[in-house]
Formats: sequence, structure tokens, C-alpha cells
Amino acid sequence: MPFSKGKEGPGVRSKTKRPSGEKTERRWPKWMFPVTGLLSLIWFLVRVVPKPSRATYPCQRAAFPLASSFVVWVIGAIGSAAAIRKARGSFARSRYVLAVALVAAGVGAICLSQSLTMEKPALADEVTANAPIGVAKGIHPGRVVWVHDPDATDWAGPGDGHWWESTHTNQVVVDQMMARAVQTVAGETDSVAAWDKLFKHFNETHGRGSGGYRSGEKIVVKVNFVGCIRIWDRGEATKIEDYNLRGRDYMNTSPQVIIALLRQLVEVLGAKQADITVGDPLCYFANEYYNMCHKRFPEVRYLEYLGNFGRVAAKLSSVPMYWSTPDAADKKTDYVPQSYVEADYLINLANLKSHNDQAGITLCAKNHYGSLVRKPARLEEYFDMHKDLPFSRPGMGHYRPLVDLMGHEHLGGKTLLYLIDGLYAGKHAKENAPRKWKSPPFNGDWTSSLLASQDPVAIDTVGFDFLWTEWDDAPHRSGTTDYLVEAALANDPPSGTFYDPNHKGKVARLESLGVHEHWNNPADKQYSRNLGTGKGIELVKLTALSTARRP
Repeated sequence: MPFSKGKEGPGVRSKTKRPSGEKTERRWPKWMFPVTGLLSLIWFLVRVVPKPSRATYPCQRAAFPLASSFVVWVIGAIGSAAAIRKARGSFARSRYVLAVALVAAGVGAICLSQSLTMEKPALADEVTANAPIGVAKGIHPGRVVWVHDPDATDWAGPGDGHWWESTHTNQVVVDQMMARAVQTVAGETDSVAAWDKLFKHFNETHGRGSGGYRSGEKIVVKVNFVGCIRIWDRGEATKIEDYNLRGRDYMNTSPQVIIALLRQLVEVLGAKQADITVGDPLCYFANEYYNMCHKRFPEVRYLEYLGNFGRVAAKLSSVPMYWSTPDAADKKTDYVPQSYVEADYLINLANLKSHNDQAGITLCAKNHYGSLVRKPARLEEYFDMHKDLPFSRPGMGHYRPLVDLMGHEHLGGKTLLYLIDGLYAGKHAKENAPRKWKSPPFNGDWTSSLLASQDPVAIDTVGFDFLWTEWDDAPHRSGTTDYLVEAALANDPPSGTFYDPNHKGKVARLESLGVHEHWNNPADKQYSRNLGTGKGIELVKLTALSTARRP
């Protein structure tokens, strides 16, 4: 199984010596399997019989091996008892050959049942390929477009300038990648028609009428500048030099991808520059990126934490974020940025990165951890969003704040398009520069990719599959995909959480936020819609254009 995990995770009890007089402790292991097996069987039947689709839930996948093993154990025990009983009768009638055969059959039945039931049960986050859950979103439901063009990147690595410089990242190729991604998500061959179709679909599905984009409507582009995070630096930037990049090669959203998207919005869609806001409310907009973007689009609003030197400061609105957990009740309320509330649409532009100290992966959903600005920045006074990430709370079936962010009406609820900048993928918080990938089709080169989708669950799932295949550390940690399962089944999640980030209290439960499954294998990278076997994800791969050349 490509996604099964065989190591014991946190929470497994170590073996310790017991005093010889504690009979209860010695007897408990004898009864542990039949009791847990029976309970697992009852739980599985009670949950799955009324609603068979629940068989795909992680908790049911965990219960099924125990339940099925218990059934095998019972059958083996009954068979063994019957064989031994008949053997006794054969001995009494001096039919020794038959008696010995029956004894052997009884012992064999016991051994077989023990061998089957002693196998380690599947961990709660073991998943099956091509078993979609949730409801696919988009014009073409569940479609994720993957554009891979090695001509986009030409960097030897640290010491050879910096990856974001125009001499190392080809703006012409990135422009083409962005145009092709948008067209294919919409199912069009023309960028103007593609954007019109995307906006019309969004408006129709969000109760905004049947029209497309209208002049004057505002668009926010949330990028990921975590390498430029400012909230930890309480000092004010008093000189323009304070805005120079610190982590020179860190894996932030690339200026080339930002420019390619702005070009689409301004030159293709026809949006006014002043109606577009792009940035990361939690970070500073570094000079190196700002100068490249501002030179081409000087009237765009460049959003950041402080708002100095031509940038726009992130301000809080009066619209709250309600966390769907009692743990947040005694904490300060979070509020959505004012620019998000004023916007009519949002585009989520994340990065292809693992997250080696908390989340396992950091893609479109985790990108919104930078959307909530806490002022004053005494973080201990606010709900701790990190304590419910998988490194702190491993396993499946837990409350995940990422689902609230994905479902809030001014965050995921306004998102027209999801993008993942995969030009230079890396390991967040662990390394200061991106890595070349060994897995095909990268084969020792940069990932040089762009992912696009209208389905927030599907695009993060595909990003996870890529990261899981390439690296054996953070993406493999227990619970990494739990938020994807919770989001796909937000209307009835395995954790039982009533996800409602838009109201105080349990008022309106979120619907399914998208579709989740895993590809069949890393070589073919096919999902259920590719195979024609289900209503899950469709991964559309676009390879390099032979006409793409560096200017």
C-alpha cells in the first residue's frame, strides 16, 4: 500500500514490569483482544450499516481490522472446540487415527486464527488509494491542473545568485504556465474565456447572480511570505533597508508567479490595478519582491504587516473568526483583515512545501495561518492554532483549525481559485533554501511546477501526494492528512466537530469543502476520475511548451 505507515506512533505504551501479585494486570491482556474486537465490531456495524459511506472514515478503517480479526478469532475458537469435542468421542471409541486428525485440526484452527488476529491493525491514518470522500468542487469537479516546465527554472543552487532573480526564473515561461493552468481549470483554450467562466461559475454557486467579473470589484491575492514573517519582530522598520530580504533563498511565493497572476488579472481579465490587493498580512513585503512587482504594476495594493514605504498595512475588520472548539472560549477573538472583508473575491496562492515542525505540509489551507493578524501580538492571549496541528495532536479524527479557515465566508468562502507555486519546493522551518527532487519526472532537478484548482481539498491532496512521495519525514507524520478528511467530510466529520467558523455557537454546519483521495501510485499519478472509477480527483498534467524560451 503506497500510503500505509508501519511504525508505531506517539501514544503507544511501553512495556513495564508488573508486581507478581497484581493478578488483574496479568489477566487483562487475555481479555483485551476479545473485548476490543467485540466493541470494534459493534461500533463498525452501528455506524456503517445505516450509512455505508462511513466505511471510508478513518475511524472505521481503524475499527475494521480489529472487528474482522475478532470474527476470524471467534470462528477459529468455535471450530477448534468442535474438533476437540469430536476427538474426545473418537478416543472413547478407540478410533485413534481420526482422533489425532481432529486434534491436529483443532490446534490448526487455533493457530490460524491467532496468526490472522495477531497482525498489527491498520493505523488510524492509513488510507487507501482511489477511495474518494467528500464532494468535488469546480466547473470540472475535482480537477487539479499540474503544469510542469523545467525551462522555468535555471538556478545552480546557493552561491549562484538567488532563485528569485530574473536570471534564474524565466518570467516568459511562468507567464505561459499561469495562462495554461487557468485555461485548463476552466476547460477553455482562451484566457479571456477561461476567466469569464471562472467568475461566472463562482457567482452562480455563491448566490451572486449569473454574471462574470464586473469592473470595480475587488480581488485579494493571499501569498505565502513566511520567510519574511514580521510579527515576531516587534520593532518598527524605520529605514528602507529594513525591508531587505533576510532569508535570501527561503521558499516564499516567487515574484514571477505573482507577476504572472497580476498580468492575467489586469491584462486579460481587465481588472484595475487599484482594485487588486496582494500580500501576506503577517509578513513584510520585501524590497526585492516589491521592486519587481511594483515596477510592472505600480498601482496594485501591496499588503503587509506594517505598511511602510508604499506598502499597505493590514488592518482588522469587525468580522470575527469563530473557532469550532470550546478551547477558544476564554481567548481573545480573532478578526478577519479589512481588505478580505472588502474584497469580492480571493485567490489563494500558496507554496509547495513540507512543514517539519508542526503541520507535516503547508499548502493552501495552511496559507491562511498568515491571514489572521493578532494585534497587539501577545499570542498567548489568543487561541493557539498550532496545538491542534498533527505534530502536537497526531492521529486522525481530531478537530483541525484548518477546516475553520477553509470554510470561513471571507476566507475560503470567497476563494475563486487555488494556486500552489511549485517552482522551487522546500522544507519549511527546517531548511533555508529549496531542494531539487529525485522522484520522476523531476529526476534531480527543481520541481518547476504550478498547481491550480477550484477545489481546496483536492489541490492540497495532490500537493500532499507529491510531498509524501519525495520525502520520508514530515509528510509521513501521523495525522498530516487529517484536516483533508475533516474538510472533505465537514458536514459529518470523523471528529464529530460542528464546524461553523461564521457564527458564535452551533448555527450552520459547513458543507463538504471538497474531495479527498490519493493517487494510485507515484509513477502513474492517477485518481478516480482519471481511471473512470469514481467521482474524486482528476489530475491534468501539462508538460513544457517547446516555444517557451528565455527572453
